[in-house]
Amino acid sequence: MTIDSKKNHRSLIIPDIHACERLDVALAKLMPEYSRTQIKEWIETGCILLNDKPIKGKIKVRGGETVSVNAVLKVQPQWEAQPIPLKIEYEDDALIIINKPAGLVVHPGAGNASRTLLNALLHHAPSLQSLPRAGIIHRLDKDTSGLLVVAKTPAAFKDITLQLKKRSLLREYQAIVYGAMISGGCVDAPLDRHPLKRKQRAVVYTGKPALTHYRVAEKFRAHTRLKLRLETGRTHQIRVHMTHIRHPIVGDAIYGGRLLLSKGMTAELREALKTFKRQALHAFALGLTHPETHELMRWEIDLPDDMKELITILREDSARNQK
Repeated sequence: MTIDSKKNHRSLIIPDIHACERLDVALAKLMPEYSRTQIKEWIETGCILLNDKPIKGKIKVRGGETVSVNAVLKVQPQWEAQPIPLKIEYEDDALIIINKPAGLVVHPGAGNASRTLLNALLHHAPSLQSLPRAGIIHRLDKDTSGLLVVAKTPAAFKDITLQLKKRSLLREYQAIVYGAMISGGCVDAPLDRHPLKRKQRAVVYTGKPALTHYRVAEKFRAHTRLKLRLETGRTHQIRVHMTHIRHPIVGDAIYGGRLLLSKGMTAELREALKTFKRQALHAFALGLTHPETHELMRWEIDLPDDMKELITILREDSARNQK
């Protein structure tokens, strides 16, 4: 293989071991730093030629063909590296596992041009500037705390992104919701942009499939602590799904509706609910197959202090009302 980095041009010969494979599949293996989606796009736009001729990605190769790549990579924004403290649960040459606090935005955007997790990551590991989204695979809402994974190399980014796409990336959450739930279940309801409130998501039956599994972890008098597992990862998925089944997450100012105060509630719990200013949602567990060692790995972290304090008050409220 020869590479001209200035012109972003490369040429290669398809090895015989890839005979009978689709062109896009073979090239994804030969150029692991690029996603199959990116390779298919280059084929469709004529940036990849087979024996100097445009071709379709689904054609099968015989081995021995010459592939020419002349494509322009999308320029990554030059985000600013900023010295923001990070709580790192694990790090090696391929990935970083971050414990994100509530209140920290993951990625720069409208209204949050800096002081985000991405800016902090670039200060911690400047090489992430060359990766899409600085290696961030998935996101958590600003006011959701917990674990997320960051890839440190193009190959790791591609591998973990594929795990996310195949739904083998394990993401488990804990949440405190309104209402005394009896048992677990799942919410299978497609999501899309809210038809009227464009910054919000809603259950829309022409939207993208979304599936959330939940089980009861602890019952209180008028609230429930849940453990939830995402099978898909749509924006605001858990928050919208819990509201959809009429068990909104405590503190969710967008999807939770008005504050619900039950009869007989202690003064301590009443005050705690009034002053809990974020959704009580925490990504407590994360699991994946390591992109280099292929080892199954799992991380778990404790609940943050604000959720622990709320749970303590909920337990006290339940105990007093049982007397």
